[in-house]
Amino acid sequence: MNQAGLLADGMVLPLMEEFYTIQGEGFNSGKAAYFIRIGGCDVGCHWCDVKESWDAALHPLTATGDIVGRAEKQPGKAVVVTGGEPSMYNLGVLTKMLKQSGMETFIETSGAYLLTGEWDWICLSPKRTLEPLEGIFKHADELKIIVHNKADFSWAERNAEKVGSGCKLFLQPEWSKRAEMMPLIVDYVMNHPKWMVSLQTHKYLGIP
Repeated sequence: MNQAGLLADGMVLPLMEEFYTIQGEGFNSGKAAYFIRIGGCDVGCHWCDVKESWDAALHPLTATGDIVGRAEKQPGKAVVVTGGEPSMYNLGVLTKMLKQSGMETFIETSGAYLLTGEWDWICLSPKRTLEPLEGIFKHADELKIIVHNKADFSWAERNAEKVGSGCKLFLQPEWSKRAEMMPLIVDYVMNHPKWMVSLQTHKYLGIP
């Protein structure tokens, strides 16, 4: 089978990077996890801090089994699949292999594409530039809204109306606007306590 066929079947993925670290954001913040960052994204957030992930052609197609093999060697058994936009790809093989190895599977996605694979935790982080598919909302365990300006609070509420009652709701300041947005987020959460604050603690700690 050629590379295109292997990619379509999820046997290879355009791997940008992989590393063992501490989850820095959202509900699972502080948890040891192996991160798998997959290249390719057309969501186009102007404030994205990993724009080098956008062009999938820059990142080598890597055998899914090899990725899982490296994840297995880590002490922690949580694996976070992120991007880029990982749901652009067939993740069924990846998650099947990870689950067979006793790993927990976590994904961070904008929800703009149909989600494949078996997940223990789905973090949905919608973006205005390419809105989520309606079907993703009922599956989200966590809704994380990046707050870049005041209008993002109403955007957050629009999305919160669509998730299930058990979904955890987070507001996170866009990193370059954190000094400006953080006081507004604190005030908003105090007045709307269904929301919680998410911080990019890994950036404060200086870890990947």
